[in-house]
Amino acid sequence: MRVTRAARSSPSVTVLISALLIIVMSETMARERSGHTAAADGQYLYVWGGYVSVAEHEVFLPNDELWLYDLETGLWVRHGMAGTVPPSLSGTCGCIVNGLLYIFGGCCDDGQTNELYSVDLHDGRFSWKKVEPQSGSPPSPRDKLSCWVHKGRMIYFGGYGHKLGSDIKDPKSFAVDEASWAEDIFWGWNNETHEFDPERSRWTEPQTSGRAPAPRAAHASATIGSKGFVCGGRIKETRTCDVFCLDLNSWTWSEIVSCSVSPSGRSWHTLTPVSDSSLFLFGGLSEDCRPMSDGWILDLETRGWTRKEHQHEDKPRLWHSACPARDSDVIVFGGSHDYILLVDKGHCNDTLVFQTQPYPLIRLCQDFIADHPSVFQSQILCLPPKLRRAVENQTNRTSQNIFRTAQ
Repeated sequence: MRVTRAARSSPSVTVLISALLIIVMSETMARERSGHTAAADGQYLYVWGGYVSVAEHEVFLPNDELWLYDLETGLWVRHGMAGTVPPSLSGTCGCIVNGLLYIFGGCCDDGQTNELYSVDLHDGRFSWKKVEPQSGSPPSPRDKLSCWVHKGRMIYFGGYGHKLGSDIKDPKSFAVDEASWAEDIFWGWNNETHEFDPERSRWTEPQTSGRAPAPRAAHASATIGSKGFVCGGRIKETRTCDVFCLDLNSWTWSEIVSCSVSPSGRSWHTLTPVSDSSLFLFGGLSEDCRPMSDGWILDLETRGWTRKEHQHEDKPRLWHSACPARDSDVIVFGGSHDYILLVDKGHCNDTLVFQTQPYPLIRLCQDFIADHPSVFQSQILCLPPKLRRAVENQTNRTSQNIFRTAQ
């Protein structure tokens, strides 16, 4: 019978949760966490949910707060949330569509869910709404799934969850976890594709063609144009790093077979678009259960992988988040540097920035000035207002990073 990874109801855990709430309320930056949701809109990185370890207990982070990380200044701001607040969750799938942050699925104290929630990021109220579909049926409850956004719609793929035995129609689309069952309820991995159209409030299950990826969870995905990519993940007891592409117009699957040395198999990693034809892979949990810190670039035109050297080789991460930032940077937040199924004490809250492409000249100049503010102090005041603010923000950010490192 399956055991859910979640905080248990006991007086000691209640005290721990209360203490955690007090700590979180007094913090000036998002607390360390794994299994959280993060999405970016070019101005802010939005972080919600996930869990952390407190005195050997797994405790969900508060569900009534949203953390905003200013991508220009590097400062965190916490916003309280109201409305129909979702349960505290980890392993949810989050994305931004037309200024709304959507979260779907995830695991709470009661197990996996298949509920969909949204919050307007621009009205200043940060009020959750539970999205009730007008037609169609949602996917079965699941977590550790992924999502693509295309033409204002969300397309969800894969994940780990449960179904009634009578609902398992095709063993090729739902691989049963033989170690997890309860009466007629079975847990397992799936490779289903489900689409939600917010405008029509409608769920559909598109019929795909081509050879679909094997059922999996804790994989990584990314969207470029009308193509949805999925990479690796856990397939029963194995971890892979295969890459598949789904044409989101024709619903046709194709496998991208590498013509070069490929990254090793992994789960709980991330995949981020960094150009119109390339993807950046970072971290994850290896086939032999080691947290990883390697970075790779996949060129979709040549179908070749290239190992990307970076300054964070000493900071392995798994079950973290990664979002695109300006100038093809990738911003990684949170995750764990331990094998969380055994240790579960290595949660992080630092923000790692990966440069994946050469910077434009104006970015290089801003970075140089920010590193030498005393030399250019008088000249900064002569810059055009917009450029001056950008330089001043970057200078302040550099100073704060130096201060934090010194602490």
